[in-house]
Amino acid sequence: MNLDDPQTPPDPSPPPAKPKRKHLPEIAAAVGAILTVVVILLLREPISRLGVYGYWGVFLVSLLGNATLIFPAPSFALVFAVGGTLHPLWVGIAAGVGAALGEMTGYLAGVSGRGVFENRQLYLRMVEWMGQHGMLAVFALALIPNPFFDVGGMAAGALKMRWWKFLFAAALGKICRFTILALSGRGLFG
Repeated sequence: MNLDDPQTPPDPSPPPAKPKRKHLPEIAAAVGAILTVVVILLLREPISRLGVYGYWGVFLVSLLGNATLIFPAPSFALVFAVGGTLHPLWVGIAAGVGAALGEMTGYLAGVSGRGVFENRQLYLRMVEWMGQHGMLAVFALALIPNPFFDVGGMAAGALKMRWWKFLFAAALGKICRFTILALSGRGLFG
């Protein structure tokens, strides 16, 4: 080694970053949620006729009706009416499981990081509440009829709550709610 040779100082700038595709699942989730909402809104009338197919019809109407973000579909009326003719507990289970699976669109929108409400006060409060109470918050939102469940689903997704925890808590709350609704229908129509 010759000490008289000038040494080149190391380059302080980091090497150029390679493009990463780590956001691809999030983009796919957002696109899937948007496409689901569009299809359901376009097919709203034929979807409401699925109730004649018994428990499977109730499941499908609840699944599709709850897959829409913000815009409700006619699952409440169907569950209430069908509760008078089919067993209310099974109607509640079919509707609750279908609804919980449908709510995954809101959860996936939150996972994608592209929530509709990202910088709104309600969304920020929901993120805080969801962060503090987790599955209990999802259960409570699913149990009580309210227009905020979609925002709660987005918050749960944004907080990266495990999908199965979200699905379990949502299904439990929705099963309880829809069973009560079906029992009400049985009381009125039964």
